Amino acid sequence: MDYAEILAKLEGLGRFGIKLTLDRMEALMALLGHPERRFSAVHVAGTNGKGSTAAMIDSILRAAGLQSGLWTSPHLEDFRERLVIDGLPVAPEVLARAFARVWDAVEEVRRSPAGHPTQFEVATATAFLVLAEAAPDVAVIEVGLGGRFDATNVIAPLVAVITPLALDHTD
Repeated sequence: MDYAEILAKLEGLGRFGIKLTLDRMEALMALLGHPERRFSAVHVAGTNGKGSTAAMIDSILRAAGLQSGLWTSPHLEDFRERLVIDGLPVAPEVLARAFARVWDAVEEVRRSPAGHPTQFEVATATAFLVLAEAAPDVAVIEVGLGGRFDATNVIAPLVAVITPLALDHTD
């Protein structure tokens, strides 16, 4: 599977929308050998400023001489902007290898009572697998829509950072 195929498969997952549960994400993590447990993380949540805050924390970590990983969303031009290792977007071939492993797990989870994983869950599982293999000193993980069922909540962070909160996505 190459980078273009990954993007097409992710795009196709948009039809599964948002499903408020961690069941699918926990199943994916178990099938992948719990990559979310193999890196230290800072978890950044909030309504406004979480992307900028995550980028600043990533920059501070690198300035301190630590190897960092960064997972944010959404991207502006290229999906690889979401997953950065030591300041550089992850290589397409690295992303393709990780996604192929995740896709095998997706096929198994979709046949389970948990149901088909969402686009964000598959993307996050892929990011966690890449981060586990890259083994940064610290990964900065930005939540998606937030809340207790956000796919990123399967991590056990060193610290959580909460930027200002407000009500959004209430529909």
